[in-house]
Amino acid sequence: MQRPYNFSAGPAAIPEEVLQMAAAEMLNWHGSGMSVMEMSHRGKEFISIAEKAEADFRKLLAVPDHFHILFMQGGGLAENAIVPLNLSRGGAVDFVVTGSWSQKSVKEAGKFCDAQTVASDEAQGFTHIPAAAGWKLRDSAQYVHICSNETINGVEFQELPDLATLGSKAPLVIDFSSHVASRPVEWSRVGLAFGGAQKNLGPAGLTLVVVRDDLLDHAMAACPSAFNYRLVADNQSMYNTPPTWGIYMAGLTFDWILRQREGALTGVAALEARNQAKAELLYRAIDGSQLYENRVAHDCRSRMNVPFFLKDESRNQAFLDGAKERGLLQLKGHKSVGGMRASIYNAMPLAGVQTLVDYMQTFEKQA
Repeated sequence: MQRPYNFSAGPAAIPEEVLQMAAAEMLNWHGSGMSVMEMSHRGKEFISIAEKAEADFRKLLAVPDHFHILFMQGGGLAENAIVPLNLSRGGAVDFVVTGSWSQKSVKEAGKFCDAQTVASDEAQGFTHIPAAAGWKLRDSAQYVHICSNETINGVEFQELPDLATLGSKAPLVIDFSSHVASRPVEWSRVGLAFGGAQKNLGPAGLTLVVVRDDLLDHAMAACPSAFNYRLVADNQSMYNTPPTWGIYMAGLTFDWILRQREGALTGVAALEARNQAKAELLYRAIDGSQLYENRVAHDCRSRMNVPFFLKDESRNQAFLDGAKERGLLQLKGHKSVGGMRASIYNAMPLAGVQTLVDYMQTFEKQA
């Protein structure tokens, strides 16, 4: 059976090589006689898996030594509470709202701190990123939060803001769940980054947190011990039982990323070039069509999540049915915005996007 092309926003497609490796090692990891799912998280076998995964993640994203890499649980949604419990001191936190996920972030953080929206594109339907010069940042802010790629709305920061140039001394917190490892990160501009693994790094259940050393010791008394970044860091992400299978699968994915080649480029740089090519192909097809449209401003279109709409919405179901027949799955847009959405994460090959474009063009001609 030929595997379909899975355009799901998450849990999303995993590289086939990674799935094959996991299948081969399922019952007996490296002669241990155990599946990874059966191992003690404190045994030498799993510790070696976790240490390699952390080292490979640090290498592939060039994470500086003064940042800790934490393997946690709860997903990006839980981090919307965990971050303010660790960094806000119950004080002011500024949010730039560019879509559904940053909306959720400010709402959740408001339970624990003085969360304030300092810029928002809601009035324009989340199709732009508000110009940084207009952000109403507060001097008292403990940190500034952005969602650097909005999975639902298809808006992506092409460059992270430099808060220092805006007169702010607050650290920048980024939710990079839906484009982590698809492009490099400008760590000099970041205090903390978090993301769920289920889009670009592996299965659901694992959350990655990358936090600067100087931000580890500010947790509120109400912060649960298992979510206290200092405790998690000091215990090498094993203060409580970590998501062992998720860490193992992420480690296989990290290794896969490091092995990618695109001309002279390797690793994340190779994937970035590939992702640019996939996104340009799909956006070019949408922009050149009389049936499809993407409403996001060109300078902040996401490379990972491409929402589009049929101008004749009476044909939506026929489009989805035809796509499914051709092995093009999970193209229905999020229920909050409607339309269609193609999530073209790292594991989506160029051939999958080309097949989708071919189908879209054929469907349009059938009108």
